[in-house]
Amino acid sequence: MSELTITLLRLGYLVLLWVFVLAAISVLRRDLYGTRIVSRRLRRPGGRSERAPVPAPPPGAAAPAPIPKRDAVPRRLVVTAGPLRGTTLPLGTSAILIGRAPSCTLVLDDDYSSSRHARIYPENGQWYVEDLGSTNGTFVGRQKIDQPTPVTIGSQVKVGQSTLELQR
Repeated sequence: MSELTITLLRLGYLVLLWVFVLAAISVLRRDLYGTRIVSRRLRRPGGRSERAPVPAPPPGAAAPAPIPKRDAVPRRLVVTAGPLRGTTLPLGTSAILIGRAPSCTLVLDDDYSSSRHARIYPENGQWYVEDLGSTNGTFVGRQKIDQPTPVTIGSQVKVGQSTLELQR
């Protein structure tokens, strides 16, 4: 082999070695510092922040279902057990995505939950929980679910090491 070929092979090997070292450092940094929290508010030029605008429904879309009496409607989702115990999310008309990914509504820092683990959403005045193909599954009570399942006030929903509950 020529001297140029050997030099190019050495440089290629050196570049490959540095890519491996930088990838290992990136993994270690992610493990040490955890998931980056992303702000869900828009920054205004004056320093004030406001919530991101909610897109309007497309023309011709079905009207939202009527909501039943206020006493029977859950108003919040509470984490009753797990690393985020005591965390409360207000329930509105949009779905709550649960998982480890920073884009989720409820971000779990849990080795037993998937990046997009489950979703809790309203439909026709009833709240449902749906497993999104997670590795360890989603449980309502002690029952593992494989399709959208209705959830009532006080039902225990287990996602990874966390237990969630709909409350008034």
